[in-house]
Amino acid sequence: MKKIALLSAAALTLASFAGTALAEGKKAEALFKEKCAACHPGGGNIMKPKASLKGLKDTKNIVQKIRNGGGGMTAFDQKAISDADAKAVADYIVKTFKK
Repeated sequence: MKKIALLSAAALTLASFAGTALAEGKKAEALFKEKCAACHPGGGNIMKPKASLKGLKDTKNIVQKIRNGGGGMTAFDQKAISDADAKAVADYIVKTFKK
């Protein structure tokens, strides 16, 4: 009986984490569409086509670019996008725009 209760609790915990990750992924996708997609449709780059988002792997560099902008890109400070959201968007870019 205790094993069943323990397994049920473990399953609920895992389901909760999976649901949280899914929700965070949807939020990151929405933020990308809101803040980035106008200039980076489909992971491209309308200003510099050779500098697309495709194949990027370093989330720290992506977050730094989000914060500092440059090369035609607007900088997004913490008021525009929180640190957690910038990291989530960077993770979304890496996962979504693989080469």
